[in-house]
Amino acid sequence: MAPKGSERTVKKVVAENRKARFNYEIIDTYEAGLVLTGTEVKSLREGKANIAESYATDEGGEIWLINSYLPEYLQANRFNHETRRRRKLLLSKREVNRLQGAVNREGMSLIPLRIYFNDRGRAKLELALGKGKKLHDKRETSKERDWNRQKNRLLKERG
Repeated sequence: MAPKGSERTVKKVVAENRKARFNYEIIDTYEAGLVLTGTEVKSLREGKANIAESYATDEGGEIWLINSYLPEYLQANRFNHETRRRRKLLLSKREVNRLQGAVNREGMSLIPLRIYFNDRGRAKLELALGKGKKLHDKRETSKERDWNRQKNRLLKERG
């Protein structure tokens, strides 16, 4: 058993949106719960989910995850779920209001970054509030990434 003062942060990442940080300037991140059925949880535990083309939207005072792909659980037979159904996100009322205001007034986007299981075994979604990058910003990001890569190689060679 772990001592009281230490924090356990075991996060098993199931799906990650790797292009999100390249295409968007991330302003803030939130941790949201997901409303899932039993077969969706079992499918997530197999680790074959995809959120690359998904996005979140606010409808009727709630935040929904749209176009996320959770493959069917093979052993479920006829009790399976739809692979691309809309999934409700669980956030506090204050967070929902803040996100709705940012999306409606400031023209920001809600981008899912990754789905993971927290230390209690619950499926969570890391949701980001961000602005879309322009083409020149994307070029700048790739230049910076390339330079850092070259710099690390040179430092590694020289010791």
